[in-house]
Amino acid sequence: MSRLRDVLERLVGASGAERAVISIAALVLSILVGAVIVFVSGLGAACDAGANYHLAIPLPGSFEILLFDGRLSLFGYKSCYDPINVYAKLFVGAIGGLPWESGWQPTNLSMEVLLRRMTLLLFAGLSVAVSFRAGLFNIGTQGQMVWGALVSAVTVLFVADFAPAGLAGTVILLPLALFSGAVAGGIWGAIPGALKAYADANEVITTIMLNFVASFGATLMIKLFFQDPEYSNIGTRRIPVNSLVPSLPMGFQGTRSSILALIFALLFAFIVYFVLWGTSFGFDVRTSGLQPEAATYAGVNAERTIVRSMTISGALGGIAGALWVLLSTGRMLSGGDVAGGSLGFDGITVSVLAGNNPIGVIFGSALFGVLKSGRNAVNFQTDVPPELVEVLPGLIILFVAMPEFFRMIGKRIGLDSGQGSNVRTDGGEDDE
Repeated sequence: MSRLRDVLERLVGASGAERAVISIAALVLSILVGAVIVFVSGLGAACDAGANYHLAIPLPGSFEILLFDGRLSLFGYKSCYDPINVYAKLFVGAIGGLPWESGWQPTNLSMEVLLRRMTLLLFAGLSVAVSFRAGLFNIGTQGQMVWGALVSAVTVLFVADFAPAGLAGTVILLPLALFSGAVAGGIWGAIPGALKAYADANEVITTIMLNFVASFGATLMIKLFFQDPEYSNIGTRRIPVNSLVPSLPMGFQGTRSSILALIFALLFAFIVYFVLWGTSFGFDVRTSGLQPEAATYAGVNAERTIVRSMTISGALGGIAGALWVLLSTGRMLSGGDVAGGSLGFDGITVSVLAGNNPIGVIFGSALFGVLKSGRNAVNFQTDVPPELVEVLPGLIILFVAMPEFFRMIGKRIGLDSGQGSNVRTDGGEDDE
């Protein structure tokens, strides 16, 4: 037990640079472990000949530095799967190929899907990170996204009849859509916050239950009041084209994505970071999350901080829902269909990957987005079974997130003070 405690204390006391090195080492280790799993799985598969391993460093043009080219065997058995090719497809396939390859375009469909996914994941991750920083486990980002998406779509449909056409309408409708989504998500997030603050209700239970309420409630609302009569599935009418996020400065032509939306999300990451580390409210939030007893002793209104934190968390989730309508579908679909029904939960993984740091969420959403998008490329371009492909991104996430997860446990049990569970009088202000 003492060795485990030493490890936890070392993780808790690790600097930002050390944590980055740990994450990179975990990423490399996960790739090696995954490669072994792919190779061994290929030994039991049936194929005419073993996979040909082509390991090379690609260079611009058709040049490359060849490291290995041939077949490998284990005790005379040859593997049918090539781990090198699988990981190349997993990471490079997410952006549609290497930028210096002939025919590669920055506006290709894979890049478009990746950027849109990153944008949505950024807001979902920020939503969860804010609540985590306040010591709250918000499982309800998915529900907050649902209401954000529905209210955003309905508001735009109502106001669009009175708004001017063209760019003038965009200036009015787009901010309105994001604001209404944020308000709806914020209100839905404030409910479990108030229940936690004033009734000591477990926020994990309440947010999970509110996810179901949001999903079924939104579907019922669409059926009763907002159903598009010309649409065969459950969904509202399409919102006007000029209310969508402009696809600038790069004109994506496939589904929908926007560099402007991604820049907007990146800007929010820095704003949330400033709020948490540059304002008195942020200090209250972080202190309450680290040392609630110290925060109360220092005069922090614990109940009000909980409600405000959950409201902001919900508002960020609501913006993610609004962007799902504005970037992906152009209309609100059945409540359970919002972003595939899993984006809010993916935000938990992104936040843990990022150590609940808003700037880290940028990189966490990029990694998670690449893994999600690259998985499709592996499925379409290799003969590796989909079940095995599903294992590889999960393995990477598990390895990268585990050190940060154990670090959170160490902080939770007070190992950052070096004095067990004693209360720090500074509220753990050195946390970054």
